[in-house]
Amino acid sequence: MPAPSRSPVARRQPPPPPPPAGRPPVRRRKPRWAMRMTTTLSVVVLASAGIGHAVVTSLDADIARVDPFKDMKNRPAAGHGMNVLLVGTDGRDRITEEERRRYRLGGAPCHCTDTVMIVHISADRERASIVSLPRDSYAQVPAVGDRPAHAIKLNAAYAEGGPNLTVRTVEDMTHVKIDHYLEVDFTSFMRTVDVVGGVSICTPEPLKDSYTGLDLTAGTHKLMGGEALQYVRSRHVDGASDLGRMQRQQHFLAALIAQATSSGVLLNPMKFRDVTRAVLGSVRADKGFGTDELLDLGRAMRNFSPSSSEFTTVPIGQMSYVVKGLGSTLKWDDAKAGKLFQALREDEPLAPPRKRSTALKVDVAPQQIRVQVLNGTPTEGLGGKVDAALAGTGFQTTRQPGNAPVRNVRRTVVAYDPRWDRSAKSLATALPGSELRAVPGQGPLLKVIAGADFKGVRKVRAAEAQQGEFGVVTGDQVVCP
Repeated sequence: MPAPSRSPVARRQPPPPPPPAGRPPVRRRKPRWAMRMTTTLSVVVLASAGIGHAVVTSLDADIARVDPFKDMKNRPAAGHGMNVLLVGTDGRDRITEEERRRYRLGGAPCHCTDTVMIVHISADRERASIVSLPRDSYAQVPAVGDRPAHAIKLNAAYAEGGPNLTVRTVEDMTHVKIDHYLEVDFTSFMRTVDVVGGVSICTPEPLKDSYTGLDLTAGTHKLMGGEALQYVRSRHVDGASDLGRMQRQQHFLAALIAQATSSGVLLNPMKFRDVTRAVLGSVRADKGFGTDELLDLGRAMRNFSPSSSEFTTVPIGQMSYVVKGLGSTLKWDDAKAGKLFQALREDEPLAPPRKRSTALKVDVAPQQIRVQVLNGTPTEGLGGKVDAALAGTGFQTTRQPGNAPVRNVRRTVVAYDPRWDRSAKSLATALPGSELRAVPGQGPLLKVIAGADFKGVRKVRAAEAQQGEFGVVTGDQVVCP
């Protein structure tokens, strides 16, 4: 761990005061859809590295303050750990005209929330649980003053009553007490991604959205600010709409955490200065989130990594819940959502305990891949051996191995129709040293021609296999290999 800063300013700063009696120390770590994660992560990583109180104090002065908890009464009881409401707004007032055209950001901003997440930091500061709340969620805004309770889409709460009504609505829906509030807009997101040098994401299929202009081929891409914004905003890539978009936001966040914690870029004071200048001008936070919270959290979170984070979306009970005056909304599954938020209140992990696994990650789960095995050698019974080994690993084999036309094959071959190339690559991963051979028109059934080099089958698993009743993935499961 680097030595603490020796600057005169740093020496004059008193140490952070101890937490009030009876309360756990306040430490803040906030992953969020993309940008606010970088802001906070920049600060906490540097704080943990000993950069010093002076630097963080200067950042505190740059953060715009809001009071989202003003006049709030009858709030949920405080649980264990810390809960941060992370809000991404569609503010685009400071986007240049060239950026508007290039990244399809035309039109007037709706002054509503584009992204809403609850980030729960465990009491031991070793885990971050990120729960996405769909912006089209059906919500009941609680009565405030002379305004009665009424139905609304979750993202409209911000337009109607700003941060205060947004916090009230989220607390009323989840019964989770929000400890801190962070808000970031498009400009901060783009500038931050640019300053950290871009973020790598991988996609097994092409992603194209005519609304945002996103156009990515299958594979790994390093996205800079504008492209990253297109990636996390796209809702028309597939039929999953906003739910698919939230999943991409979670993947982007996991990739951002991975880069920030592995590359050391945020431990560079000059780079950190550039990041904060790019970001903090448009970040808004509650008044209680300040220098001491940043430093305290930074020290506790210095060993944070992608595997320390877990991501999920609130369970949905009805995808198209039509409400008069609102149109189609998403209605939560009350029972499952209740269990999820109870786990947050009780500071319990959302993902089940991990079992150590040596299985390699692949794009397509073995259970989704149909395989026919052919023996390409003179060795009798090899086809049956390969078939049984693949079936034992989860592949859907025909259980009827046959003989290949040629029986002097030295290297095992995976023959596949190019339309099923992802399945073929997953199968080839399970067969060390095998050769991929495209056979147009073969169809969805993959064929393995066992060669003399066959030594066995490696265990593989889907890279994005969801865990537990809440469909949780951890950060290290969704970042690029």
